[in-house]
Amino acid sequence: MLTRLLALIVKEFLALLKDPKSRTVLIGPPLIQLIVFGYAATFELKDIPYAVFNEDRSAISRDFEAAFTGAPSFRRIATIRSEEEIAPLIDDRQVLLVIHIGQRFGAQQLSGDPAPLQVIVDGRNSNTAMVALNYVRRIVNQYNEDWLKAHGQSGLPAHLESRAWFNPNLESRWFFVPGIIGMLSLITTILVTAMTVAREREQGTFDQLLVTPLRPAEILLGKALPGFIIGMVQGTVILLIATLWFRVPLLGSLPALYCGLALFLLSGVGAGLLISSLAVTQQQGLLGGFLFMVPASILSGFATPIANMPPVVQAITLIDPLRYFLVVLRKVFLEGAGFDILFGQLWPMALIGVASLSLASWLFRHRMY
Repeated sequence: MLTRLLALIVKEFLALLKDPKSRTVLIGPPLIQLIVFGYAATFELKDIPYAVFNEDRSAISRDFEAAFTGAPSFRRIATIRSEEEIAPLIDDRQVLLVIHIGQRFGAQQLSGDPAPLQVIVDGRNSNTAMVALNYVRRIVNQYNEDWLKAHGQSGLPAHLESRAWFNPNLESRWFFVPGIIGMLSLITTILVTAMTVAREREQGTFDQLLVTPLRPAEILLGKALPGFIIGMVQGTVILLIATLWFRVPLLGSLPALYCGLALFLLSGVGAGLLISSLAVTQQQGLLGGFLFMVPASILSGFATPIANMPPVVQAITLIDPLRYFLVVLRKVFLEGAGFDILFGQLWPMALIGVASLSLASWLFRHRMY
């Protein structure tokens, strides 16, 4: 029995390793996933753009500014002269946080009183905001220790007061739940469409489609619409759960959100049909969908900031439709954005959708016969 079992195992290994497609499946996807996870999946902040609003301008406040200038993770973008300059910098994501030093910062420290220090942080990504605040606290604590050693005073010289915009309580649920709409819609759409043509080939019914009066464009459209409709229904259900059950505020334009969802699903359907046109079996379609979904999720900025990724990886994210849809979701939910603000995120999804559907249509016609 052991000999027969061993012979069968050897036979399976030989069959697996002799097939070029099987070897590609064994080697290619794991390497791609490893590279993507290794470079893109990081919760560290290596680049924190910030601005300083210093109303004191004393030697003490300048020494405090220098503590951030020398920090490796912080990159100073601007010096603010008035409060009106703060909102545009954070709204446009030019800076992650603003350090506001009050008018009596130096005088209060010299008198032995705690000097309040305000940090205004972009709270749209709650994880990133909390990590950035921890870095700021570390620098402030080190500054306090150095001050106490040099002056021998009691109490904390600098007292940190943080304020988060767009997500005042830094609720992680407000950040993740809107993103789940995009994640689940992508998974469903890809899985439904990635196996549709491959299923016809595997079951032997593809030739029957070819002899029907349906033209290739009509067949492709018939394969695309079910995935699109399912994605819209599922997105609506998740949207209702997010707002009614999890109480995530929806402050922006609902038509703009649905426009973003439709363009995103257009991209997902195009990618799914592209995979399905290349796949011969349902197993290959499923594997291709998985190979697309995992990198798309990691590179989208759903959990880790795109700004932390290497420049080459950041360039690759530009062809990821989920990247743009996540921005649409969070801007509509937390910022109250409309079409005027979201146009820069909508047209790339439309372009990706048209390109992927066009390529899928060409491959479909090319591989019909």
